[in-house]
Amino acid sequence: MSTDDRARHRIQSIQIDEDSLAAASRDQEQERQVAIFDLLDGNYFEPAEAATGPYDVRLSLIENRLAFDISGPGYERRHLLSLSPFRGVIKDYFLICDSYYSAIRSSTPQQIEALDMGRRGLHNEGSNLLRERLEGKVKTDLDTARRLFTLVCALHWRG
Repeated sequence: MSTDDRARHRIQSIQIDEDSLAAASRDQEQERQVAIFDLLDGNYFEPAEAATGPYDVRLSLIENRLAFDISGPGYERRHLLSLSPFRGVIKDYFLICDSYYSAIRSSTPQQIEALDMGRRGLHNEGSNLLRERLEGKVKTDLDTARRLFTLVCALHWRG
C-alpha cells in the first residue's frame, strides 16, 4: 500500500456507543483511551467500494453483534459482525489482563514480562481474527486492527 493510500484511507474520528459501554476499571479506561489516541494518530482503514476517505467510524453492539457504522465522502455502510468467534479470545484476554494488572503491583519483572508476552499474543490473535472477519468489507493493517480489537474488547466488557 502506498503512502497516498494510507493518507486517503484512514479513520479521522471514532466513536464508541456509550449505551454499549459499561463501567470500566481505571486500567481498562486507560487502555481504551490510549487505543483511540493511537488509532487516530496513525491507521490504515479502507472500506470495500469506498473511493476515498477519511472515515468516521462508530462502534456499537446491536443484538449481540458488533456494528461498524462507517461514513466518508460518498460512502456510508453498516457492517455487522457476530461476536461469537471473538468470545473465547476476549475471555482469555480479559483473564490474562487481570493477571497482568495484578502482577504489575506485586510480581517480579520476569513474571510481568511473561504475562505481557501472553497478553500481546492473545491481542494479536484477536486482531488477526478481526481482520479475517472484516475481509471483503474493510482492509486494515495489523496496527489498526490491534487498536480496533482493544475497542471491541471495551464494548465486550459489558457482558
